[in-house]
Formats: sequence, C-alpha cells, structure tokens
Amino acid sequence: MAAACFPSRLAAALAALLLLSFGSLAASQLEDQAEQFFRSGHTNNWAVLVCTSRFWFNYRHVANTLSVYRSVKRLGIPDSHIVLMLADDMACNPRNPKPATVFSHKNMELNVYGDDVEVDYRSYEVTVENFLRVLTGRIPSSTPRSKRLLSDDRSNILIYMTGHGGNGFLKFQDSEEITNIELADAFEQMWQKRRYNELLFIIDTCQGASMYERFYSPNIMALASSQVGEDSLSHQPDPAIGVHLMDRYTFYVLEFLEEINPASETSMYDLFQVCPKSLCVSTPGHRTDLFQRDPKNVLITDFFGSVRKVEITTETISLQHDSEIMESSYTEDRMDEDLMEPLKYVEQLPVAEIIHQKPKLKDWHPPGGFILGLWALIIMVFFKTYGIKHMKFIF
Repeated sequence: MAAACFPSRLAAALAALLLLSFGSLAASQLEDQAEQFFRSGHTNNWAVLVCTSRFWFNYRHVANTLSVYRSVKRLGIPDSHIVLMLADDMACNPRNPKPATVFSHKNMELNVYGDDVEVDYRSYEVTVENFLRVLTGRIPSSTPRSKRLLSDDRSNILIYMTGHGGNGFLKFQDSEEITNIELADAFEQMWQKRRYNELLFIIDTCQGASMYERFYSPNIMALASSQVGEDSLSHQPDPAIGVHLMDRYTFYVLEFLEEINPASETSMYDLFQVCPKSLCVSTPGHRTDLFQRDPKNVLITDFFGSVRKVEITTETISLQHDSEIMESSYTEDRMDEDLMEPLKYVEQLPVAEIIHQKPKLKDWHPPGGFILGLWALIIMVFFKTYGIKHMKFIF
C-alpha cells in the first residue's frame, strides 16, 4: 500500500515543483519587462528654463527659452513641473509691433508666447540667488508651489539657460553673474539632497562649454552651443522689429524637437549631431563622462517628455466594443471642439514646415495722405489749365 502511494506523491511533488518554477519564471519575465520599461529609473520629469537677459535687443534670448518651453509642453511635461524664468517681457514691450506675441521665425507664423504661458519668475525676480534657491530647494516657506522645484531622487530634470556669457560665467540682467563653480556646487547640493535621478544641462551662450567644465556630480549630461573662445551666434534677423529672433543653436535644436513625438525612439546621441559647425558657425560641445548610461540608449523623451503612469498586468482585456464607443464619442468631442475652441498654440504648423515657407505677400494700402495729395494735384492741374473763370461751370 505504501509502495503504491509513493509514485503518486512523487508525481505531485514534481508537479508542484514544476508549477513553482513556471511561476517564478513568469514573475521574473514580468520584472524584466517592468525594468525595461522603466530603464531610465525615473518616475517624473521636471524642467527649469532660464532666460537671463533684459532689454529689447536681447529679444532672441526670450524666444529661445519660450521655444524650449513650447517643446517640452508639447511632449507632455505640464506647467506644474516647469519652472519658467524670463528676465524681460518682450510680449508687452512698447517696441513690439504685435503685442502679446513672441515669434521665433521671421515668417511670423510660430508664436511661441502662445495663449497659456505661465511665467514663474519674471523681470527682477530672475537673479542668481533665486535661481540657486530653486535648484537647491532652499526657498522661503511662503513661496508658492508654482515657484518650487519639487523634484526627488526619481526625477529627470532638464535645465536650459540662455543669455550673455564668457569664459566660466553667465550674466544675469547685466548686473550680476553666475560662475561655473557656483553652478557645479549647486548641482552637487542637489545630488546630496536626492533632488534628481538624472540631469540634462543645456546652455546657449558664448563660450558655453566653459560652464560645464567644473561639474563633478554623477548622472549629469551637458550640452553647449559653443566651445571656449567661441561666440554663440544669432539667427533669423527680422528688419521689421530690428532684432534677431533666435540663436542658431537653439533654432536647430527646436527644429529637431519638432520631429519628436512622445513615443519617439530618438536618442540623445542624435541630439548631439543637430547643429554641426557648418550650420552653427560655432562648435557645439557635450560632456557625458559623468553620465552612467550610454547616450545612444538614452531617449530624448527621458528629459524632454513626461513619464506615463501605467500598470503591467498579465490578464487579457477585450477592448473592442468599448474602443468603438470611445472612438465615436471622441470623434464627436473633437468636432465640437473644432467648432467652439480657437486653435491652440501647440497645434500650429510644425517648425519644419514654417521655415521653408515663403513670406506672405502683404496687402498694399495707400499711405496716409496719398488720396488727399492726389486730389490736390488734380485741382492744381485744373487751375493751371482753365483758370478761375471756369469755376462757375463747376459749382
């Protein structure tokens, strides 16, 4: 009897062992999928976008910053995760021929100011002290949430800066400057306080590469528009307003980003190739020795996009019937929106299409006083020909 029970027990034990092994295999595969999905190790994205220049002739620096702002919003980073610092308000400047607009292309098609820009620090609030306080989190308790960088150790942060600089410094409003040592120490404080997972630093200024030479904190990737000893040149001059609309490096970065969508597989290595010296005139630089991952394996959307919260499940869910209902309701909603809402600024023509368009021909209107002058000429010719004696035949 005992001998008969032994094979059945052995079979049951083998079956249990086999089931356990399959379960552990499925669990490990699920973990591998999850790890692959979250391969960058971050769960949220933040952006700190800084224009440090004042005055109308620095119009391009504001346009640079707003162009990057527009791109990161289009790719999914919400305003609640963007700290926007503009040292001057070009949209409301008295010299602006089109108030409440800032254009980044000379065809005047792409308004990067838009209708829903949220500027967190403006005018004289844009200082070295406030910038460093935002990065390190050392700000007064009364500061509103919109002016805080509420990142953590799972945050990927994009920091973009533009303005006038030199070897080892960047000027703030022509009154003060931040050095590359101060910036490096601020990033180290962020790392020690677990305020970022990975950090992408981009700067468009003269001798921009000098600003990342002193970095020593881990997980930082840096890009600059020019090497030490080189100027970062402007682009897109507009005679109508008398200034350049953008800088060269940011112009080509923006053109590159317009081809990116939230599901894009484009890597950071592709961004390194965006603006060669033949286009930028200056020599763009990058530094990756502090960054742990290979730039070829780092997606653009790891910094310029936003993480989508998902739930991984092994269950099969049928969505066919529900999807048809949702699709019809979505189509109806879109038709209602098209009828009721104006065009949003993020839905404008892509930059790649705009920059190749020819400028629109302006409607001709006679200048002021033209009609009055024409009548005066006719009357003078009449008097010259007929004299006053014929006036009685007219009146």
